[in-house]
Amino acid sequence: MNYRFFTNKQKNTPQNQPIPGREAEMIQGRSGGWMFDAGIWQMLRRCLLIGTAQSTYYADKKELTEDFIEVIKEAVATEPLRVAQEILYASDGRSINNSAPILALVLLSMGETPAAKQGFLEIFPQVVRTGSHFYEWLNYTKSLRGFGRIIREAGTAWLSREDVKALAYQLLKYQQRHGFKHRDVLRLFHVKPPTAEHDRLFQWVVNGWDELPQDIPSDALAQIWWYEWLKRHPEKTHEAIAKGRLTHEMAAPVGNMDKAAWQLLFNEMPIGAMLRNLGSLTQLGVLTADNRQNIDRVETVLNNQKYLRRGRIHPIDVLKALKTYQSGGRLGRSKKTWTPVARIVDILEKAVELAFDVVEPTNKVFLHAVDISGSMSCGVSSVGLTCCEIATTMALVTAKAEKNYAIRGFSSKFIDLGISRRDSFTSALKKANSHNFGATDASVAYDWAIKNKFKADVICFWTDSESWAGRKHPSVALKEYRQKLNPNVKAVYVTLAPYRISLVDPKDQDSWDLAGFDPGVPRLIQMLATGEL
Repeated sequence: MNYRFFTNKQKNTPQNQPIPGREAEMIQGRSGGWMFDAGIWQMLRRCLLIGTAQSTYYADKKELTEDFIEVIKEAVATEPLRVAQEILYASDGRSINNSAPILALVLLSMGETPAAKQGFLEIFPQVVRTGSHFYEWLNYTKSLRGFGRIIREAGTAWLSREDVKALAYQLLKYQQRHGFKHRDVLRLFHVKPPTAEHDRLFQWVVNGWDELPQDIPSDALAQIWWYEWLKRHPEKTHEAIAKGRLTHEMAAPVGNMDKAAWQLLFNEMPIGAMLRNLGSLTQLGVLTADNRQNIDRVETVLNNQKYLRRGRIHPIDVLKALKTYQSGGRLGRSKKTWTPVARIVDILEKAVELAFDVVEPTNKVFLHAVDISGSMSCGVSSVGLTCCEIATTMALVTAKAEKNYAIRGFSSKFIDLGISRRDSFTSALKKANSHNFGATDASVAYDWAIKNKFKADVICFWTDSESWAGRKHPSVALKEYRQKLNPNVKAVYVTLAPYRISLVDPKDQDSWDLAGFDPGVPRLIQMLATGEL
């Protein structure tokens, strides 16, 4: 009989306790584990990129959003112009959608300093780009602060933009959203039309056209004229779409929408609308396996990285579209059903990869550790994408750009997921989901690598960072790996939940904590691997 069981236990601090001497730098996560404090700026970026409007495994959306609002307020009081730049960064196609940046924009406008007001006004038109964004901003503003001078200044400037044609397009396309109608906003802001063109547009917004002008008033109002003409002649929908270049939001509510009408819309359909309507277009017979011309256009649009970037198409949007389309209508809000076209599935598979920012192989060795614990099974979208699925997708994108890698999953063990760069995203998600359970211990990845003498240049963790079940902290396990196998290994933790916790030791200059859902993350990892950053 001896006491080795007690003395051995004391060699490492379990994750449900803070590291001795580092207590001031650590906070307790919702899982009970102790991790390093990520700080307000990392927390802010996570909330902006990931959003808090969806509950996670450990917290409901109200609790997460309250944390989001508190961190914005603290950041605005500290460095309002930095907050403005973070909002702009997220809004430029990096956030999973634009709602979190818009909410943050409202809270920035509530800052008490002149710098906060300045930052708000400077970024407003770059964040609030569409009529839908505008109405969403008004809804949040009405609820949180009301319509003071700075709000009226921003709203008036948005409605008085020099490009009347672009403004007319937004007011026609989005006639009501979020409890506001387009005429409400003009009455709210008492906008004085800066030009005769604005005046004609505003007259239509407020009063409509009892009588259709015999001729199109101007190029700026051409789409409105054709929309009004279609209201009076719904049987001539094809002509109105073709000559008026109407979008489906404009034509569908007032026209007779048959297959030919949708074909005309498809011919000019922008990338975002195309991505959202693939199922409907298939159900209507516009997209069929034997219609090579239409499928070719889908490929030309969705498999073009320039179009994806210009349309601010987030990779997660493409992944959602892929999963929804493959379901044949069983997922999502659509009540339609369709038989998926195999080539469109292939196009979407490629589009997921293209939507991320990756470059040529770095020739470094990567070990990808995907969190497959139970907490990663929580959904983050209306079509049932889970954190585990998104983590797997981002890891696979990064692996597809490289030649030397391994992808494994960790919970309380570190297991082979059977995923390689040859996998489609669909097959990879199925493999990850089949193992999605258990407690969370990120340190097992390092233990496995030491035991199997896997000498990686970069070890990437894709996780919600709620690691709590291990007998030692991940940062301690990383030190052991460096001592025993590779002193120069770099560790990257991509956090996929809006929590204020981090597995990165702030004193470790070769470890990084990246906010998840950013399309640029795979490229950033490659740059870290080669020392470009």
